[in-house]
Amino acid sequence: MSEISFDRFDYMILDALQQDARSPHQRLSQTIPLSPSQIGRRIQRLEELGVIDSYRVNLRAEKLGLSVLAFINVFLDHHGEAVVRDFASAVADLPEILEGYAVSGEADYWLRVLVPDLPSLSRFVMHTLMCIPSVRSVKSTIALEPVKRIAPLPLKRV
Repeated sequence: MSEISFDRFDYMILDALQQDARSPHQRLSQTIPLSPSQIGRRIQRLEELGVIDSYRVNLRAEKLGLSVLAFINVFLDHHGEAVVRDFASAVADLPEILEGYAVSGEADYWLRVLVPDLPSLSRFVMHTLMCIPSVRSVKSTIALEPVKRIAPLPLKRV
């Protein structure tokens, strides 16, 4: 894959969209020295290149009754292509899992899980995660207080 070329205007647009993806091109042009139509064309290019993956709204979980955030390390009994594929497939559609990563180190997977309360976390771990074939054990760490939430990507400056 060839490297994609970005200039300072692309980075300015990406920075601004990370702060507010709903910013109209007209408003962006007030801080980025390009016309709204130039900004629109650049955004379309960035979308077509796959740099802009999607647009989302960030919700406050606690306002929606989701107050327990846990980081769960998953340890598998054994490994292999089929086991890894089956585990990834099993967790892909679980709505409680916000993110999941295969990791190096002691654990095999790291999951970021959000649930309403501690009993819900217990049920999720015992009756969902532990019931996935090949899961040997899990280790949960409960987040007490956020010190930094979803942050924009640290884009290099041109």
